[in-house]
Amino acid sequence: MGQEILPPSGGDDDNIQPVDLKAALEQRYLAYALSTIMHRALPDVRDGLKPVHRRIVYAMNEMGLRPTSAFRKCAKIVGEVMGNYHPHGDQSIYDALARLAQDFSQRYTLVNGQGNFGNIDGDSPAAMRYTESKMTAVSELLLEGIDQDAVDFRDTYDESNSEPVVLPGAFPNLLANGSSGIAVGMATSIPSHNAHELCDAALHLIKHPDATVEKLVEFIPGPDFPTGGIIIDSRDSIIESYRTGRGGFRVRAKWQTEDLGRGGYQIVITEIPFQVQKSRLIEKIAELLIARKLPLLEDIRDESAEDIRVVLVPKSRSVDPTILMESMFKLTELESRFPLNMNVLSMGRIPRVMALNEVLKEWLDHRREVLQRRSRFRLAAIERRLEILGGLLVAYLNIDEVIRIIREEDEPKPVMMARWDLTDNQVEAILNMRLRALRKLEEFEIRKEFDELTKEKGEIEALLASDDKQWQTVAWEIGEVKKKFAKATEVGRRRTQFADAPEADEEAIQQAMIEKEPITVVISEKGWIRALKGHIADTATLTFKEGDGLKVAFPAQTTDKILIVTTGGKAFTLGGDKLPGGRGHGEPLRIMVDMDNDQAVLTAFVHDPSRKQLIVSTAGNGFVVPEAELVANTRKGKQIMNVALPEETQLLVPVSGDHVAVVGENRKLLVFPLAQVPEMSRGKGVRLQRYKDGGISDVRCFAIAEGLVWEDSAGRTFTKNKDELAEWLADRASAGRTVPKGFPRSGKFAG
Repeated sequence: MGQEILPPSGGDDDNIQPVDLKAALEQRYLAYALSTIMHRALPDVRDGLKPVHRRIVYAMNEMGLRPTSAFRKCAKIVGEVMGNYHPHGDQSIYDALARLAQDFSQRYTLVNGQGNFGNIDGDSPAAMRYTESKMTAVSELLLEGIDQDAVDFRDTYDESNSEPVVLPGAFPNLLANGSSGIAVGMATSIPSHNAHELCDAALHLIKHPDATVEKLVEFIPGPDFPTGGIIIDSRDSIIESYRTGRGGFRVRAKWQTEDLGRGGYQIVITEIPFQVQKSRLIEKIAELLIARKLPLLEDIRDESAEDIRVVLVPKSRSVDPTILMESMFKLTELESRFPLNMNVLSMGRIPRVMALNEVLKEWLDHRREVLQRRSRFRLAAIERRLEILGGLLVAYLNIDEVIRIIREEDEPKPVMMARWDLTDNQVEAILNMRLRALRKLEEFEIRKEFDELTKEKGEIEALLASDDKQWQTVAWEIGEVKKKFAKATEVGRRRTQFADAPEADEEAIQQAMIEKEPITVVISEKGWIRALKGHIADTATLTFKEGDGLKVAFPAQTTDKILIVTTGGKAFTLGGDKLPGGRGHGEPLRIMVDMDNDQAVLTAFVHDPSRKQLIVSTAGNGFVVPEAELVANTRKGKQIMNVALPEETQLLVPVSGDHVAVVGENRKLLVFPLAQVPEMSRGKGVRLQRYKDGGISDVRCFAIAEGLVWEDSAGRTFTKNKDELAEWLADRASAGRTVPKGFPRSGKFAG
């Protein structure tokens, strides 16, 4: 670096220090990134909450908004959260609060909302001055033991108060409710799961700490979304996602057909994928309908009230509902992918991607630590109480002496401490005792309480000394949560189902997504292609660029596959719906497919998978190829016939009948059985006719029983029957004999 540049002097510049911009930016951006990761975007693995949610739940607890208490205005709650714990915008706090109350966003809501909290159509909640809320049973479980030193507390932003670093979390909230967030350089995305299944897996993990993800997936088969739907991933891919902590789940809408009588039906969608806005989904489908991208669909109606009911009306009763729905899944958000990225704050400090078993293990370790801390807190409280009860018993046994000391001594406290070897706390309790507590019965009560507490103290000490007992207690607590959210209950029942995607014909689905319309495909000599609307009989009216003319034109449908074969022996496939429109001269084929410059279009036609073609080169080699083998799914095409310049692929004729007639440029005709030509998917082929010089002119497949037919240039038709063809009949690769009288001069079977 050159000389350091100081800022211009101006008055009081004693405190100005030059700073290296790069170092300052790095340091400050890192501080921002860490703040975002730790205190905003990533949830803690132990309670599954981000700071804003934790503060909302804790503030509601401090306000006494228990599930059994009255509702309170959300504006009041947001004010408490913002003023005491969360120094951010009120709208962001209210958005987070509203989300905790939405049963279509949260699998197990943490807030019980009263009023308009938004809906699945994507409408916003009402303003916070109108809505009211309080905690739910799930929030209570998350906070259980918060006042018993279960977790660490830290100062709030203004140091006027304290807040929990993490909640005790008796509910497996991270996986039960899921989470999503974008931090700096990392993100998290966790779907919701079924609490009953999570408890089962956790209980298994307590007994078998080394349990594999494969074993845990037996208890947790996959996510359980608030909006239901159907997961169509294979078990292996689900296990892999949970094992690595990264992956995704394909979720489909749940649908069924409703019979309308007389063979008619309609499709009803009752559940849509998680986080898909219903109104937006219907808008998108309507747009596709107008754009004629869904030719099997007639109409869509939203008949939803409390439950979702979206009606799809098929074009006709003959439409296959599975194929209609498969085309819908491909084009719309009726099928969506929910990503899995279990990136969470481990130990509340370290962001990392965790596997399913690691997440559950850390939650269990947290539960055990909470149990230990609550037990120690209770133990300390018992010891304090036992100390006082011990002092009170001494007082009862020596009540007259106690009264005498209090009446006669100026400073009774030190006298009593010395007399009976009591502590300061014990004497304080004796001196604060009420006169009415001097009844005989009271002594009995104190002894009873003393014995009970002594027994409880022994139990807690035994618990703290034994790992097994601690895990048994944690398991019992989890068992209680499981009972509360069992699958038999309405809140606990599994909403998302599992299924394999139906095996539907890919071809049929592709066809279902294209509007069927008649077109005429036109290819010019120089390789320009276009598709005119409708079937045009008269191709003479077509115009071409100067020096260009018609190569081939044929009728087709937009749903057809168009096969194009080049002189280099390559086959290409184009969809009828993908061809350029009929305005102008179309587009060069070479833009659409990777055609070599030294090759030209030999022919093009509509694909028929049941047909076979005889492919022949200029040298007279050929073979039969099934048309299905000509279909190429890429721009590169498929090499069918192996030819090297100057040799080219010259003819492609449909296979029919049982014999082949070949005419050479030397005007010699040979007829031989079709069975002598091999069927291949690729190759050079076999010799069809032998020549001294020159090559092949034309070839035709025919049924010998019907005879060989050709036309001359004047349009007259000639037919030679089997007997008349006898002198030309021979084996493949013979030279043949001169063509019969009346054969066209062009050397072609058609004038």
